[in-house]
Amino acid sequence: MEREVIQAELVLPNKLSFKRVQMNEKYPKGQPRGRWKHLKQIIQAENYHNYPPDEPNYVNIESPPSMHPCKRICDITGYEAPYYDPRTNLRYANAEIFKQIRSLPNEYVQRYLALRNAAVVLK
Repeated sequence: MEREVIQAELVLPNKLSFKRVQMNEKYPKGQPRGRWKHLKQIIQAENYHNYPPDEPNYVNIESPPSMHPCKRICDITGYEAPYYDPRTNLRYANAEIFKQIRSLPNEYVQRYLALRNAAVVLK
């Protein structure tokens, strides 16, 4: 048996989604180009005071505290620090940093601890 061939008129869109759009078509002259928006710009653009208070949005979103322990970071280098100095309570990543920590004056140690919000009075 021969199959019937049905002729159909194909309707193609003017712009195919897989083709690159020219910049002048995407952004006509005089319109600003789309860039990243900062959170402050998003909040100002939206009228969050009109939303119901129980609907989540950028202003009132809350998340529970993390269940994972926080990473310990070296106070000097910023690398992950598996060790800490019991005398100064500074965290360090390797032996070279440990030598530097032990050679620091007490006022510098206090400043490093203050940056981490762990300031302690050393004796």
